[in-house]
Amino acid sequence: MSIAKNVSTVRRKIAEACARAGRDAAGVLLLPVSKGHSAEALEEMAAQGLRIFGENKVQEAKVKIPQCSSRLQWHMIGHLQSNKARDAVQLFTMIQSIDSLALAEEVNKWAEKLGKHVPVLLEVNTAGEASKYGFGPETIPVEEINALSRLEIQGLMTIAPYTNTPERVRPYFRKLRELKDACSDQLGAPLPHLSMGMSGDFEIALEEGAMIIRLGTALFGPRSYGKKTAD
Repeated sequence: MSIAKNVSTVRRKIAEACARAGRDAAGVLLLPVSKGHSAEALEEMAAQGLRIFGENKVQEAKVKIPQCSSRLQWHMIGHLQSNKARDAVQLFTMIQSIDSLALAEEVNKWAEKLGKHVPVLLEVNTAGEASKYGFGPETIPVEEINALSRLEIQGLMTIAPYTNTPERVRPYFRKLRELKDACSDQLGAPLPHLSMGMSGDFEIALEEGAMIIRLGTALFGPRSYGKKTAD
């Protein structure tokens, strides 16, 4: 299927999921995950009206972003190492993967030096999986991060456990929504974003209140990996 058909199919599913939940689909940000895809593919996606992309790796973003139109914007959605904080502040309009207080402080330091304010999401490991990064549900230092003058907390992000049965991840999405509400109460201000849901489970995420869904395969189709050859 073409990118245009994929986007049309995803938008229909977004509308249907939002209708089931009694919410407005216009409030959903569809974020294509551009990892491993060419600048040409991203421009084709942009032609469908999608202008904000999610990148997993700073090094890939440094190469790819200059190849793309300046009209595009970029969110960091993968694990961010502290030694890449400077580049992340320069490259991305939002960092969705703040997963430790130390990382938040490093990003804030570079934002101060570069004269920028950085919208961020706090990544929460709602399932407590050892293989994933993120704050534990009971250990989100929302007040400490909110005190960092150059960071703007705009919500929470999570990656649900992999499963062939999407309904099984509903409790993790519901938990993140509840945590966002608790953090909003703690800060005394609403947090606008819940980033949750990927190609295999985004409809469940939307039913549970996702405002940002991060889709790769559903939009671009399966990636094709070249065979490695020996020197």
